[in-house]
Amino acid sequence: MATPTQTPKDPNTETSPDQLRISIPRIKIPDRSETNNNGAWSSSFHPRSHSTTPRSRQSSPRSPTVLRGDIGTPSRLSSSSLKQERSSGFKFKLRFLGFLLRGKQQQGSSLLLQTNRGKRRGGRVWYKKKRLRGVGSVIGLVGLFFLMNWWMLSTLQDSNVDHAKDGFFNGNSSAARGEWRKFAKGERPQRVVFARMLGLAAHALAEGQGKPEPKDLWEEPLIPASAWTPCADQHNSETCEGSNGYILVSANGGINQQRVAVCNAVAVARLLNSSLVVPRFLFSSVWRDVSQFSDIYQEDHFINYLKHDIQIVKELPVELQSLDLEAIGSTVNDADITKESKPSFYLKNILPILLQNRVVHLFGFGNRLAFDPIPFELQKLRCRCNFHALQFVPKIQETGSLLLQRMRQHTPSWGPLDHYLVGPFTAEFNMKAKEDNRKKKSKYLALHLRFEIDMVAHSMCDFGGGEDEREELEAYRAIHFPALTLLKKTTKLPSAAELRSEGKCPLTPEESVLMLAALGFRRETRVYLAGAHIYGGKSRLAALTSLYPNLVTKESLLSTSEIEPFMNFSSQLAALDFIGCAAADAFAMTDSGSQLSSLVTGYRIYFGGGKMSSIRPNKRRLASIFLKNSTIEWSEFEERVRKAVKESKQVQERPLARSIYRHPRSRECMCHTD
Repeated sequence: MATPTQTPKDPNTETSPDQLRISIPRIKIPDRSETNNNGAWSSSFHPRSHSTTPRSRQSSPRSPTVLRGDIGTPSRLSSSSLKQERSSGFKFKLRFLGFLLRGKQQQGSSLLLQTNRGKRRGGRVWYKKKRLRGVGSVIGLVGLFFLMNWWMLSTLQDSNVDHAKDGFFNGNSSAARGEWRKFAKGERPQRVVFARMLGLAAHALAEGQGKPEPKDLWEEPLIPASAWTPCADQHNSETCEGSNGYILVSANGGINQQRVAVCNAVAVARLLNSSLVVPRFLFSSVWRDVSQFSDIYQEDHFINYLKHDIQIVKELPVELQSLDLEAIGSTVNDADITKESKPSFYLKNILPILLQNRVVHLFGFGNRLAFDPIPFELQKLRCRCNFHALQFVPKIQETGSLLLQRMRQHTPSWGPLDHYLVGPFTAEFNMKAKEDNRKKKSKYLALHLRFEIDMVAHSMCDFGGGEDEREELEAYRAIHFPALTLLKKTTKLPSAAELRSEGKCPLTPEESVLMLAALGFRRETRVYLAGAHIYGGKSRLAALTSLYPNLVTKESLLSTSEIEPFMNFSSQLAALDFIGCAAADAFAMTDSGSQLSSLVTGYRIYFGGGKMSSIRPNKRRLASIFLKNSTIEWSEFEERVRKAVKESKQVQERPLARSIYRHPRSRECMCHTD
């Protein structure tokens, strides 16, 4: 059989049936009796319902469907021909489908009805008869449907992101690579989830090429947003003397939880009229990063910028360094402070210890200060710390500027947030802009796919992996979330189905790509994928990388020498993702509860001037839509998803008791021009 790169002949040129059979591969669609014992054919077409019904993996828990080879679909293609077709890539398949969809199938139908005998006798054709013409059209349409289904499934299984290095998908980009390898089964191939909907999405993206995108796709829909301007940098209060003693803070979690802890600690130090020692970061068994404050943020800038608010020192005075803080009762653990405690708690419980011992160690400090009620100046100080005092070190800024340049395809332009994210390295953008200002800026979408194993395990949700997946996640929870494992044994928790219906589960890569396609992002959109190790590896990302082939990560954008200094430091890698997401023309999150998504969204609101679009999916509403995946038509799916996302996309003034870091449109953080 000829390779798929052959160009079809002009439709006006007479073609023999033999030539037609060479140019179009014959695909045999299996019936239910032809599926293998392991259920490899994961969805079967029902000719009456025109839908696919996913086959449950529970019937064969130890033999999950494997997405490789022919995925259980009998084919008349030889192995060599099949290999040649796969190597031709996604673009050829789109051209091939376009060829069929533009009416070429009529030529194929007529030629298939033509017999060799008729050809030898002078080219008499049977399609002149109206009845046979109608039958041929029906056969052609049905065959086209089956062919599209085969094409979609084969694309999902065969696609590989050649430009994405193994570091991102296999966990080498994370300092926790040793931990990930303990759960190597997470790399096993996954069955096709939402196969029918993914086929419809692929068809919609192919048809949508060249069509205009929705008007508000890259914009924030709330017009009055431009009336808010940043003003947390304004100082209106007296300097805190810090005469009551010193506060030590050991922040837990990843880089984003630590950032929140630092800003909260600054506010607490001001509240208690104490001096703050530069915060320390605890070593996390999940992130396994030894980075400290000065490895991520500019320490001197942090101290000097806030010197009018509080006194910040790099270490305790010599006379206090030898104290056994735990023995004298000056260590306060995270468990001793309730979540989002009011200022009165610190004045009542922490201040007396501080006055008595002159030092208090807040160990494991995190989200332990309420957002309301809180004094106006303390709230403003938190914003000043988050948006102005915390700047990444030059090493991170310089590498972050490379990410932005390459995401924008080296166009001489810069965004409104670049100066705050990469500092002096925006000068390179300015020089290029002066040299050539004729190029149009290349837009890109940033997607934070919060689908790492820690998130998946902690959610207690089911993601279609059957018994193998459940055992794997239980083992991970036993090591990293023992309290959750104990709670599961002693308390009746909601089922996985209930959690999903309530929107408590993170969006899977399949659900995420369906959302993006429904919103109207075109297939050629450049996508920056942020995150660490994706649970399930390459096979779990097959749908996303197939429908959006211009998907990149920090590992694929940077050279080995450029990313090597960060490879063993997950927090520093996360800082690069922060830059890539915050500066994007549009930012989509899959879990609005994640700290990275929260901080990035707030950063875009504060510095974006009401123009930076952020997509916050309402997972509960999306869950009800995804439940109808076997019957819903694409037009209805598209309409419902757009409506659900548009309502949550609008950014209002900060609601009561909500995070000031995520919702900075507040009188304490931003100024409103009435």
